[in-house]
Amino acid sequence: MAMTLYYERQGQGPELVLLHGWGLHGGIWGELPVQLARDYRVTSLDLPGHGRSGVGHDPLTLQSMTDSIAELVDAPAIWLGWSLGGFVALDAALRHPTRVAGLVLVGATPKFVQSPGWSAGMAPGVFAGFTDSLRQDYRGMLQRFLSLQIGTDEAGRALIKRLRRELFAHGEPKPDALTAGLRILEQSDLRARLAEIQAPTLVVQGTHDRLVPLPAGEFLAGHIRGARLVSMAGIGHAPFLSQPEAFLETLRGFHP
Repeated sequence: MAMTLYYERQGQGPELVLLHGWGLHGGIWGELPVQLARDYRVTSLDLPGHGRSGVGHDPLTLQSMTDSIAELVDAPAIWLGWSLGGFVALDAALRHPTRVAGLVLVGATPKFVQSPGWSAGMAPGVFAGFTDSLRQDYRGMLQRFLSLQIGTDEAGRALIKRLRRELFAHGEPKPDALTAGLRILEQSDLRARLAEIQAPTLVVQGTHDRLVPLPAGEFLAGHIRGARLVSMAGIGHAPFLSQPEAFLETLRGFHP
């Protein structure tokens, strides 16, 4: 069975593809697609196995995710990738460069888990805890993962409550897709290939990101030719949720 992707498309103008993070769905963007549709032709999709998207019979990999999405892109597009979606956007720029007019990397990293010589990631023990929790209680694990992405002030707590209500609004993610997503996060290492990327790139990074620390964004901006880094002070892993107006203004200032 071929992989079937759910997507919504609206607006006119340059092509823009929105790629959400692990365990979530395209609804996480809230009103952002509607606002962006004033300036772009926006495609907001559910990653394979997430939300309303299906999966094929073959094992889900970063490459198969990227390839399935590239089939939807009928003209060079700006690929906006957040978190796991950032890996997809980077992979697209490396393997489907003619379909990538620009990259916007939000809370993204070339390598998610720490290793010798790479401290700008999650500690292996913490990541292993996510994997164990997924096997035991994936609903609870997803909710805890969500709480790490937002600040802990009053506004952040209110936002977390709303997002938890919406977490399964488009259906529950497939367990195999969750496992595959964690495998992609654990094993992907694109550091050595960043210099190959030709697409104009904007890196947006919260200074208080507890999942992808600021040095990861700095590494991306320093190793992708011509990339620009915008660090958002006091913001966590999801700046488009914490400071939607400032995030939208930053996007509108990007002209690849």
